[in-house]
Amino acid sequence: MGALELLTGNKIWMSAVTGWFVAQVLKTLIHTLFTRKFDPERLIGSGGMPSSHAATVCAMAAAAGRGFGLGSFEFAVTAILAIIVMHDAMGVRLETGKQAKLLNEILDTFRTLEGKKLTEDKLKEFVGHTPLQVLAGALLGIGIGFWIS
Repeated sequence: MGALELLTGNKIWMSAVTGWFVAQVLKTLIHTLFTRKFDPERLIGSGGMPSSHAATVCAMAAAAGRGFGLGSFEFAVTAILAIIVMHDAMGVRLETGKQAKLLNEILDTFRTLEGKKLTEDKLKEFVGHTPLQVLAGALLGIGIGFWIS
Protein backbone atom coordinates (compact mmCIF):
# COMPACT_ATOMS: atom_id res chain seq x y z
CA MET A 1 0.00 0.00 0.00
CA GLY A 2 1.42 3.41 -1.00
CA ALA A 3 1.85 6.43 1.19
CA LEU A 4 -1.06 8.30 -0.43
CA GLU A 5 -3.37 5.33 0.12
CA LEU A 6 -2.27 5.10 3.74
CA LEU A 7 -2.92 8.80 4.33
CA THR A 8 -6.32 8.88 2.62
CA GLY A 9 -7.34 5.80 4.60
CA ASN A 10 -6.35 7.43 7.89
CA LYS A 11 -9.57 8.91 9.32
CA ILE A 12 -7.77 11.18 11.77
CA TRP A 13 -5.53 12.62 9.04
CA MET A 14 -8.47 13.04 6.66
CA SER A 15 -10.58 14.69 9.36
CA ALA A 16 -7.83 17.23 10.10
CA VAL A 17 -7.13 17.99 6.43
CA THR A 18 -10.83 18.27 5.62
CA GLY A 19 -11.39 20.52 8.65
CA TRP A 20 -8.63 22.84 7.47
CA PHE A 21 -9.82 22.85 3.84
CA VAL A 22 -13.49 23.50 4.62
CA ALA A 23 -12.61 26.28 7.08
CA GLN A 24 -10.29 27.97 4.56
CA VAL A 25 -12.96 27.89 1.85
CA LEU A 26 -15.62 29.21 4.25
CA LYS A 27 -13.21 31.91 5.47
CA THR A 28 -12.60 33.01 1.88
CA LEU A 29 -16.32 33.07 1.05
CA ILE A 30 -17.19 35.04 4.20
CA HIS A 31 -14.38 37.52 3.58
CA THR A 32 -15.53 37.95 -0.03
CA LEU A 33 -19.14 38.55 1.07
CA PHE A 34 -18.14 41.20 3.61
CA THR A 35 -15.51 43.01 1.54
CA ARG A 36 -17.10 42.52 -1.89
CA LYS A 37 -13.73 41.44 -3.31
CA PHE A 38 -11.99 38.10 -3.67
CA ASP A 39 -8.65 37.80 -1.89
CA PRO A 40 -6.86 34.57 -2.85
CA GLU A 41 -4.54 34.93 0.20
CA ARG A 42 -7.56 34.07 2.37
CA LEU A 43 -7.47 30.53 0.93
CA ILE A 44 -4.19 29.85 2.73
CA GLY A 45 -3.86 32.73 5.19
CA SER A 46 -4.32 32.89 8.94
CA GLY A 47 -7.01 34.76 10.82
CA GLY A 48 -10.64 35.24 9.91
CA MET A 49 -13.93 33.43 10.35
CA PRO A 50 -13.95 30.50 11.06
CA SER A 51 -10.58 29.60 12.53
CA SER A 52 -9.00 26.95 10.35
CA HIS A 53 -6.52 26.20 13.12
CA ALA A 54 -9.39 25.36 15.49
CA ALA A 55 -11.21 23.39 12.79
CA THR A 56 -8.10 21.34 12.04
CA VAL A 57 -7.20 20.38 15.60
CA CYS A 58 -10.79 19.85 16.74
CA ALA A 59 -11.53 17.61 13.75
CA MET A 60 -8.43 15.63 14.61
CA ALA A 61 -9.38 15.36 18.31
CA ALA A 62 -12.99 14.43 17.54
CA ALA A 63 -11.89 11.71 15.13
CA ALA A 64 -9.33 10.39 17.64
CA GLY A 65 -11.92 10.37 20.41
CA ARG A 66 -14.45 8.60 18.26
CA GLY A 67 -11.95 6.12 16.82
CA PHE A 68 -9.89 5.29 19.91
CA GLY A 69 -12.13 6.37 22.80
CA LEU A 70 -11.96 9.27 25.21
CA GLY A 71 -9.60 7.36 27.51
CA SER A 72 -7.01 6.77 24.79
CA PHE A 73 -3.53 8.20 24.43
CA GLU A 74 -4.46 9.40 20.92
CA PHE A 75 -7.41 11.43 22.15
CA ALA A 76 -5.44 12.87 25.07
CA VAL A 77 -2.63 14.11 22.82
CA THR A 78 -4.93 15.60 20.19
CA ALA A 79 -7.24 17.23 22.75
CA ILE A 80 -4.33 18.89 24.57
CA LEU A 81 -2.89 20.04 21.24
CA ALA A 82 -6.30 21.48 20.30
CA ILE A 83 -6.50 23.41 23.59
CA ILE A 84 -3.01 24.85 23.14
CA VAL A 85 -3.59 25.85 19.50
CA MET A 86 -6.94 27.52 20.24
CA HIS A 87 -5.58 29.33 23.28
CA ASP A 88 -2.65 30.61 21.24
CA ALA A 89 -4.93 31.76 18.40
CA MET A 90 -7.01 33.86 20.81
CA GLY A 91 -4.06 35.10 22.83
CA VAL A 92 -0.63 35.85 21.42
CA ARG A 93 -1.64 35.68 17.75
CA LEU A 94 -4.71 37.91 18.26
CA GLU A 95 -2.58 40.50 20.06
CA THR A 96 0.05 40.28 17.32
CA GLY A 97 -2.62 41.14 14.75
CA LYS A 98 -3.81 44.11 16.81
CA GLN A 99 -0.25 45.38 17.13
CA ALA A 100 0.36 44.95 13.40
CA LYS A 101 -2.75 47.00 12.62
CA LEU A 102 -1.63 49.80 14.94
CA LEU A 103 1.93 49.78 13.55
CA ASN A 104 0.58 49.90 9.98
CA GLU A 105 -1.55 52.94 10.90
CA ILE A 106 1.47 54.65 12.48
CA LEU A 107 3.59 53.96 9.38
CA ASP A 108 0.83 55.29 7.10
CA THR A 109 0.58 58.46 9.18
CA PHE A 110 4.35 58.90 9.18
CA ARG A 111 4.47 58.50 5.39
CA THR A 112 1.75 61.12 4.96
CA LEU A 113 3.14 63.69 7.40
CA GLU A 114 6.79 63.39 6.54
CA GLY A 115 6.48 62.57 2.85
CA LYS A 116 9.02 59.81 3.44
CA LYS A 117 9.27 56.85 1.18
CA LEU A 118 9.39 53.74 3.35
CA THR A 119 10.20 50.43 1.74
CA GLU A 120 8.92 48.21 4.55
CA ASP A 121 6.00 45.96 3.67
CA LYS A 122 2.82 46.27 5.67
CA LEU A 123 2.62 43.83 8.55
CA LYS A 124 0.05 41.04 8.33
CA GLU A 125 -2.98 41.91 10.44
CA PHE A 126 -4.87 38.64 9.98
CA VAL A 127 -2.90 36.34 12.24
CA GLY A 128 -5.13 35.64 15.25
CA HIS A 129 -8.75 34.94 16.06
CA THR A 130 -11.52 36.27 18.24
CA PRO A 131 -13.18 33.80 20.60
CA LEU A 132 -16.20 33.63 18.24
CA GLN A 133 -13.97 32.72 15.27
CA VAL A 134 -12.29 29.99 17.34
CA LEU A 135 -15.63 28.67 18.57
CA ALA A 136 -16.98 28.52 15.01
CA GLY A 137 -13.86 26.70 13.85
CA ALA A 138 -14.01 24.29 16.79
CA LEU A 139 -17.66 23.41 16.14
CA LEU A 140 -16.97 23.00 12.42
CA GLY A 141 -13.99 20.75 13.17
CA ILE A 142 -15.87 18.61 15.68
CA GLY A 143 -18.67 18.13 13.18
CA ILE A 144 -16.24 17.15 10.44
CA GLY A 145 -14.34 14.81 12.78
CA PHE A 146 -17.56 13.00 13.70
CA TRP A 147 -18.72 12.91 10.07
CA ILE A 148 -15.50 11.43 8.68
CA SER A 149 -14.75 9.01 11.51
